[in-house]
Amino acid sequence: MKLHHLTLALALTVLISACDQLPLAPKQDNSAAPVGDTSAVVASVNGTPITEKVLAVYQQQRHSRRPNDPTSQDRDAILDELINLELARQAGVQQGLDQKPDILLQIDQQRRAVIAAAAIQQQLQVNPVSDEDLKKLYDANVGDGKEYKARHILVEDQEKANELIVELDGGADFSELAKQHSTGPSGKTGGELGWFSASQMVKPFSDALVDMEKGTYTKEPVQTQFGWHVIILDDSRKSTVPTFEQVQAQLKMMAQNQRVQDYVAGLRSNATIDIVQSAAPAAADTAPAAPASETAAGPGGDAAGETGTAE
Repeated sequence: MKLHHLTLALALTVLISACDQLPLAPKQDNSAAPVGDTSAVVASVNGTPITEKVLAVYQQQRHSRRPNDPTSQDRDAILDELINLELARQAGVQQGLDQKPDILLQIDQQRRAVIAAAAIQQQLQVNPVSDEDLKKLYDANVGDGKEYKARHILVEDQEKANELIVELDGGADFSELAKQHSTGPSGKTGGELGWFSASQMVKPFSDALVDMEKGTYTKEPVQTQFGWHVIILDDSRKSTVPTFEQVQAQLKMMAQNQRVQDYVAGLRSNATIDIVQSAAPAAADTAPAAPASETAAGPGGDAAGETGTAE
């Protein structure tokens, strides 16, 4: 099932838990509470107040990063930790660390992350995910309750794929042709894809499988964004499909993640963005590319770059 292979980490979570720090303080080290914070003062550190809201924000940040830590629910322990942080902050200010360029950059990045997270949260509140949205996502991702075992040959053009089909019609061995001609990573093993659900493959590939009978191969090449495929269906079997309720939480994360991606894409489309190439190449540009993983897409499947299996 497609859901099993998806990476469900929501970008929002990264932004919300960007740091585990006190709320940003003004440059002047004074004893005033943050602007707009009228909540009760729960502690004072050398005259600087720690308010109820500051404590609540810190406790929430800490819990989001360490949800299984029992001390996250211990108010006294959290307050004591917050006092220690404030003492260390004051010491840093006295040493002039708050004016160091690298520290100012980190503070600026923290501010950027917090405001970005707030904007994303606001967008999700304005455009909530409905039960109807989740049910559509369920229908699109769970599949047809079947699993398929297949091999394929991936080539760059339709003419070559047609030539291979002619050879198969003449009695050629499918696995040998895959070893000789397939450009995908499974070619070396005869095009073996192992067991997978239709939803793990790009739509043209899965559509071809649904109508095939065991032991047959496609009489016309199947085109996907990765090239032209000749597919043979070795076997099929029933698979256990999870209920909507069992995957509802995962579906909601998927839907929210898509909402965030669409929101950011919209912002980018309406923005003026000028990227200046760095004089020194980034480390990623100079490092050798990692080889594609044959099993990155799941049990026995090709990497996403070959058949489009979803992760």
